[in-house]
Amino acid sequence: MKEIARNPLNLTSLNHVSFLCRSLQESLDFYTRILGFIPIKRPADLKFDGAWLYSYGIGIHLIQSEDPDKMLKKTEINPKDNHISFQCESMGAVEKKLKEMGIEYKKQRVEECGIYIDQLFFHDPDGFMIEICNCDILPVIPIAAEMAPLFNRLRVHPVEPVMKNTKVRSTVKSFLLRWCF
Repeated sequence: MKEIARNPLNLTSLNHVSFLCRSLQESLDFYTRILGFIPIKRPADLKFDGAWLYSYGIGIHLIQSEDPDKMLKKTEINPKDNHISFQCESMGAVEKKLKEMGIEYKKQRVEECGIYIDQLFFHDPDGFMIEICNCDILPVIPIAAEMAPLFNRLRVHPVEPVMKNTKVRSTVKSFLLRWCF
């Protein structure tokens, strides 16, 4: 079996995502008022209209489109579309707030080994998908890359080959035995 490179580029974290905007002001309002981001200083050397925002350990860079009328706007809320996802403390509180603000959303529930993940999907002003979820309740269980399609089909988790640390391996095995079998 081919060895999996753990971090070939020596990455340390996700820094930011960038969105092209039809209206910089509308997007700025959405990301600050709805999602709680705060504007941060942007390098003066950038010679185009935009804004940098920060919260939750991640940045969002908004860039004003040079031709906003040519930007396509997605209207269908499709959970399988590209999106950025945020954790929340209370799915009920988020859903209530979205209703109060008149934001159209799609609700979805995913089950894995008796654990239920709730998801809410909605669009920003330009049609980019936002997900709010409680995904942190699902443990992150690594699998061997080459075996992923097979194990997903069989609903089996190949813990042994990738878990070298015995304490981690024991914890993961305990979880799997309790929740999945």
